Amino acid sequence: MQDFVAIDFETANGCRSSVCSVGIVVVRNGEIVDKFYSLIKPVPNFYTVWTTNVHGLTRKDTDNSPLFPEVWAQIAPMIDGLPLVAHNRPFDEGCLKAVFSKYGMDYPGYQFLCTLAASRRCLRLPNHQLHTVAAVCGYDLRDHHHALADAEAAAAIALKIL
Repeated sequence: MQDFVAIDFETANGCRSSVCSVGIVVVRNGEIVDKFYSLIKPVPNFYTVWTTNVHGLTRKDTDNSPLFPEVWAQIAPMIDGLPLVAHNRPFDEGCLKAVFSKYGMDYPGYQFLCTLAASRRCLRLPNHQLHTVAAVCGYDLRDHHHALADAEAAAAIALKIL
């Protein structure tokens, strides 16, 4: 697979619509041609201790950030016509569908592929966590749970095994 967009969301709480950051990596002809990262003011706008412990973000970080529709207006042209790739597709696709629904936006039916499922099919590893699979595929994931770093890791995995 040579043309795709790797995407990753972080959420503020247990609601899939509570995306608080997004990272994308655009790949064309097997090369990274663009990257995008943004904080997002989540809906609902509260953070759990658990999610903050995972990614380090709090309301203080995102209270003055743009809302999802503003951020997506920047992303949509970058990803037009390309399949989306995520490590653990059900989570990221679920977030995207939930936040589209929360804002009453028409969901365009993006095609999603999953590097987690692909790694389970292709690689014999002790686990298939993002940092483990990324390392095997040559990407050193130093900032795990930062949406852009996780999207970069997913892109590296996709380039190797999809």
